[in-house]
Amino acid sequence: MDAVSLSTLLAAAAMAGWVDAVVGGGGLLLLPALLVAAPGLPVATALGTNKLAAIFGTATAAATYARRTEVDWRVVAPAAGLAVVSAGVGAALAGAVPASAYRPVVLVVLVAVAVFVLLRPRLGVVAVPRRRTPVRVAAVIAVAGVGIALYDGLIGPGTGTFLVLAFTTLVGADFVHGSAMAKVVNAGTNLGALVVFGMTGHVWWLLGAGMAVCNIAGAVLGARMALRRGSGFVRVVLLVVVLALVAKLGHDQWVAR
Repeated sequence: MDAVSLSTLLAAAAMAGWVDAVVGGGGLLLLPALLVAAPGLPVATALGTNKLAAIFGTATAAATYARRTEVDWRVVAPAAGLAVVSAGVGAALAGAVPASAYRPVVLVVLVAVAVFVLLRPRLGVVAVPRRRTPVRVAAVIAVAGVGIALYDGLIGPGTGTFLVLAFTTLVGADFVHGSAMAKVVNAGTNLGALVVFGMTGHVWWLLGAGMAVCNIAGAVLGARMALRRGSGFVRVVLLVVVLALVAKLGHDQWVAR
């Protein structure tokens, strides 16, 4: 790999760390960058190398949030535990089902998410503690720890965004606390997927380690910025990331075929 491609990847890793720390969706930047910088790279190897960089960034962001805001570990801990296993299962299945089979479904979900957030301007701006009932807690643990985690192992991009929305809509967290909770679960999904990709030889360890350093730097900056600027800022970034994901997946589905 030449110096220009390597520099581009390192810069993309830093930016992906920032996006992931604020609202998730850093894979939207890093995965295409990997595939462009290394033509012919198997998708599973790109996913695995991305997970190596991302796990350090999400863990760093989770620690930064935990030091400066409250994290409900009764919700997050079981979800993260399930996420390790579910993402591992998803990673084991990655490549068995073509990404094209998922794109239409994910596109519909993302468009629905964008419309939902736009039509509910108060969503995630302030916390709604009354939503944190036992039934809703069980539901968000299942959705985050099984459904979204399985998706992360299979495909990946947008996982952090889906997690933030799960915590805000199902248990009434504001966007800052929802993002903090999402980072912990996302670290679990990255760990589960990384173990499987590593065992099957689908990780470029040296490149991934270099990207991890940059991802950490971006994650620290993003988490601090989200904490300082609050839920309104996170909401704006969320919408930008969701629309970017829609554009990217739409391009892959209809233009790049």
